[in-house]
Amino acid sequence: MMATTLKRELRDIIRYRNAYFLAFSATIGYACFGWEIGLIGGVLTLPSFEEYFGLLSESASTRASVRANIVSVLQAGGFFGALFSSYFASQFGRKPVMLVSAAIYLIGSIIQSTAGIGSSPAVGLQILYFSRFLGGIGVGLMSALVPTYVSECAPRAIRGRCTGSIDVAVGLGSMLAFWVNYSVSLNISPGPMQWRLPFIAQTVPGALFLFFMLFQPESPRWFVERGRYEDAAAALAYIANKDQDDDAVVLTLSEIRADFVGKRRLPLLTQFRKMGESKTILLRCIIPSLATFFQQWTGTNAINYYTPEIFAALGFSSTSSALFATGIYGVVKFVVACITLAFVIERWGRKRTLIYGGLGQGLMMLWIGGYAGAHPNQGIVPATYVSIVAIYLFGVSFGLGWGYTPLVLGSEVAPGHLRTAVMAIAAATTWLFTYVIAQITPIMLDRITYGTYLVFGVASFIMAAWAYIFIPETTGYPLEDIKYLFEKDIIVRSLEDAPGGRIFLGKRRAVSVQELKAVDALSSSPKDISEEAKSRSEEESAQDHSLRNSQKWDDPLII
Repeated sequence: MMATTLKRELRDIIRYRNAYFLAFSATIGYACFGWEIGLIGGVLTLPSFEEYFGLLSESASTRASVRANIVSVLQAGGFFGALFSSYFASQFGRKPVMLVSAAIYLIGSIIQSTAGIGSSPAVGLQILYFSRFLGGIGVGLMSALVPTYVSECAPRAIRGRCTGSIDVAVGLGSMLAFWVNYSVSLNISPGPMQWRLPFIAQTVPGALFLFFMLFQPESPRWFVERGRYEDAAAALAYIANKDQDDDAVVLTLSEIRADFVGKRRLPLLTQFRKMGESKTILLRCIIPSLATFFQQWTGTNAINYYTPEIFAALGFSSTSSALFATGIYGVVKFVVACITLAFVIERWGRKRTLIYGGLGQGLMMLWIGGYAGAHPNQGIVPATYVSIVAIYLFGVSFGLGWGYTPLVLGSEVAPGHLRTAVMAIAAATTWLFTYVIAQITPIMLDRITYGTYLVFGVASFIMAAWAYIFIPETTGYPLEDIKYLFEKDIIVRSLEDAPGGRIFLGKRRAVSVQELKAVDALSSSPKDISEEAKSRSEEESAQDHSLRNSQKWDDPLII
């Protein structure tokens, strides 16, 4: 059984090697994001950092404020980068903007690593703020565009795996950052180089992202939106590892072109206005942002940024031991992300991972909150070790569901002609509430202590219920067909797809996607589509080919 599965996986890797390489190249951008969020918490705990910037002589409240500002200024840059990504990606394409984002990230990282050289500590701190903001703009652009780019390019049979590799990249970046912090705390003598090295090391994923993306094609959907059909066919052929005149490539191109009829080159303001043109489209535009909003309330970024302090509160007294425990947490998240990517995401689907992941992380947060409330002192008792395991199990649960699925789900659900704008808003929502969580977590830990974990635990149960009741399963559908999942009987369809959900439905069933497609096909003829398209004869030819090859709809190469 295992041997058969491995053979099938190896065969798929060979078959989709170009698509996997594209996903690998693009998701390195999210390794930059993971590195940023994993790096700063450890650097801020290094006494050499506080000494260099003159923070040791400041009050505890001043030091806490400076730490929060250093953490949060990255999110401010990320928010604006994500917010403006839609305009630039629509005008210039996904690939060029991602290359620019890598350059901005590298410049910000270099300035961070040299902050304070030749200046006073106060000026050095201001330079650090600026460089963190600049690096945040670069990461914000990446965070908005990488999911869109990968989802638009990946074959549907592996789309969840390709988009889900984003979480692996985040986990890898965070894990490496954790261990770099731990290594410098042990092996580098206290001084400026001790805290500069982690900033220098974060240029590595940025340089790799810039290098590998040079060899990747532009999104075929952006080419179609611009009327560049030959370029779109070439990009599809590369991704599918087939000839441009192959039936699967031609059929996919015709479907993308049909989906963009009358929707090409929409100005940014028009895209935002069209988000409300129908209830179905509005719902599909809201879901990505709502999913990323829920993702921030899992508490994961609170743990990412403040893990060393959380472990210290659980009994790890020294900086190095807290950083070591943090490094193990990074390893756990990365390993779970890899396992999820390889064996879970396409088998469980989007819905089940959100449900099971939400329930698991909610239970772990409630345990941690209960422990912190029952043992307010920092002494080590047997339950301390259980709580440490609970943090690691939280990482497992998060990696199974809410770590990657919001990005996968959002990029699939978003309407094709509005995808860049929708995902830009979703990414901006991520950065906005990452900023909010980074700001309020220290306050919550100080004022309501163990109640902080209870808040995140209850929020996790709420988001699991939301996924159970309101989100239909999108796994296996072409991007152009996902619109039918939201056209009628959404809650009924969602409960049908939920584990045990049919118990609540009795004999009620949602209209199938095939029936909805048949009705849609009757209401619009190929001639109507060709008259609206930019090149009438070319469109009619593509439609005829689509009809002749309708039996190929199940070809997994169609994206």
